[in-house]
Amino acid sequence: MSITTFTARRARTLRLAAAGLTAAAALTLTACNSSEGTGAKSEGTADTANSAPADQASGSKDGAEAGKDGASGGATQAGSPQGGADKGGSGKGGSEKDGAANSSGSKGSSASKGSGGSSGSDNSEQEIGPCDINKLSIGVKTVKRPLNHAVLEVNNHAGVDCNVVGYPILNFDDAQAAIPVNEATKPQAVVTLAPGETAYAGIRLSAADGSGKHGYKATSLKVYLQDSDDSKSVELPGGSLYLDSTAQVTYWQSDLSNALD
Repeated sequence: MSITTFTARRARTLRLAAAGLTAAAALTLTACNSSEGTGAKSEGTADTANSAPADQASGSKDGAEAGKDGASGGATQAGSPQGGADKGGSGKGGSEKDGAANSSGSKGSSASKGSGGSSGSDNSEQEIGPCDINKLSIGVKTVKRPLNHAVLEVNNHAGVDCNVVGYPILNFDDAQAAIPVNEATKPQAVVTLAPGETAYAGIRLSAADGSGKHGYKATSLKVYLQDSDDSKSVELPGGSLYLDSTAQVTYWQSDLSNALD
C-alpha cells in the first residue's frame, strides 16, 4: 500500500470521526435544551398549581369580608330608621315612622283623642226634651200683689233636665176653651228645669176694677203642657177661685217676679 493511499484513508477516517463527534455534540445539546424546556414547563405548572389555591383562598377571604361588610351595611340600613328613609322607605325605617304617625293619629279618635273621643261626647250632649207632666209636681197659690192674681208652680222631679215649653194650658171647670195667654210675657228662651228646679206662670183671675164680665167661681182645674195630651188635676186654694172674662196666664218663667209683673 502506498503512502498516498494510506494518507487518504486516514484523512477520511478522521473526517468521519469528526462528523460523528459533531453529530453527538449536537444531539447532546438538543437533549439538554429539551430537558431545560421541560423543566421550565414543569416549574410553570407547579407555580400555577401552587398559586391558584392561594389566589382562590385570598379571593374567598376577600369575598367573605365583602359579604360581611355588605351584610353589616344592609343590617345598618335595615335597622336604622334614617337609613330606611334614605333608601326610599326600606322596611324597618318606614314602618317605624308609619307606626309613629298612626299612633299620633289615634291619639287624636282618641280622635280617640281617646280623650278626644271623650271631648267629642262632651260636645255632643243629649238634646234636652220637654218635661213630662207626670214627673212634675204642680200647685196653685194666691198672692196679695197684684190683686186678683194667683201663681202656678211646677217642680221637676225627673232625674234629668227638661224644658217647659211655651205656657201652661189651663182648663177651669172643664170649660171648652182654656184661658188665653198674655203674649207680652213671652221670654227670650225656653225655660229649662234641672232636677229639683221650679218654673212659674202667673194667672190673672179677674179685672181689679170690676170691668170683667161673666164672672164665676171655678172649683176645679186641669193643667196641660204644650205638645202633650196628658193633664194633671190641681187642687185650688180654698177650694175655688173667682174668674171673669179678663182671665189670662203668662208664659213659663224661671223667676217668680217675672211671672207676676
